[in-house]
Amino acid sequence: MSIGSVMNSSLNQLNRAQSVQNASLQRIATGSKRPSAANGASDYAIAQKMQYNLGSVRQSTANTQTANSMLNVASGAINNTVSSLSSLKETLLNAANGTNGDYDRAALQETVNQTLSQINTNAQQANYNGKNLLDGTQSLTVAGADGYETVSLGDMSTKGLGLTDSQGKSNVDVTNPDSLASALETVDSALNAALDQATAIGAAQQGLGYQADNYTTMEENLQASLSTNDDADIAAESVTNASAKTQSQMALWAVKQGMQAMSQQMLGTLNNHSRGAAFGMLS
Repeated sequence: MSIGSVMNSSLNQLNRAQSVQNASLQRIATGSKRPSAANGASDYAIAQKMQYNLGSVRQSTANTQTANSMLNVASGAINNTVSSLSSLKETLLNAANGTNGDYDRAALQETVNQTLSQINTNAQQANYNGKNLLDGTQSLTVAGADGYETVSLGDMSTKGLGLTDSQGKSNVDVTNPDSLASALETVDSALNAALDQATAIGAAQQGLGYQADNYTTMEENLQASLSTNDDADIAAESVTNASAKTQSQMALWAVKQGMQAMSQQMLGTLNNHSRGAAFGMLS
């Protein structure tokens, strides 16, 4: 076999070994059996579709969690409002006691006004990401892989609860004994509205909890399927890479040897030509 044939064979072997090594390194680096469509178009498309769905499910999980955080803020403020309304009713019952004089009822009215102010503060401070949650203008839309869900948030200010009129004047007057029955009805109505809102938020949070659990299960199953179909066997790829590296080194050594042999052959040819030329000049 000629030196040229040996050289060509060694170069081909070197190219094949380097190609195997490069492909193995790419699989090790990406952790994927098919880092590109060139490694199997249909299987690559299936894996990418799984990745797409997995990303959607992960974002859906994050959406339910942030929505729950937002509803926690609203729920906490409403709980404070319910507590304030309970205290307000106690104040009204105290004012309705026949032992109170005008001065006592005036003092109790101050307590009523402070409680109303606190209810407004609860509504105003229920903010999330720059949104006032309890002014009656907000609704929460939760986007998920299986659709959208909207949670309406009511107006929990004293105006929204009917405790004050459109001008901000109190509808709860304890200074006049004749108005106490009406004031109690107003507070009871406000309490029912606040409890209805708290119940609606609680139901929504429960639903979001179920959704989050479902998304977590979906994510686990999708991840397991993706791992089975697309995860590279790093141990096996390490062996393949090491073997290809060894073959590449051997082929490179063979190429170097062939080049040295070819150089010596060419040098010998040149030397023989020089000697022949010298004999020709002497003859």
